[in-house]
Amino acid sequence: MEVVISLAIGIVFGSGIWLVLRPRSFQVLCGLMLMSYAVNLFIFVMGRLWVNRPPLTPAGTPPDPALLADPLPQALVLTAIVIGFATTALYLVVMIGSRGLTGTDHVDGQEPEP
Repeated sequence: MEVVISLAIGIVFGSGIWLVLRPRSFQVLCGLMLMSYAVNLFIFVMGRLWVNRPPLTPAGTPPDPALLADPLPQALVLTAIVIGFATTALYLVVMIGSRGLTGTDHVDGQEPEP
């Protein structure tokens, strides 16, 4: 299972790198989003997902860290999702403004010659 998740994270991150290197700003934006999703998935998986383990200490029992799920990776990923959404919205507004000013959506502002 670790190999499958590692390959999935690698493929998503590699696809994001490939899109970041493209000449159009929308492709760059999609690449940044894919890279952030891959990093979020990596952080989430490194937190060791447990099935049927509570994230908090049950009432009336002494805390045993071996029996509890780690809530820190979940909190980090949730925060990263919110920050990623805000950053994507900002990039989108800048991209639309740049297209309105320059008339093109290429990253360098120049259309390639045919």
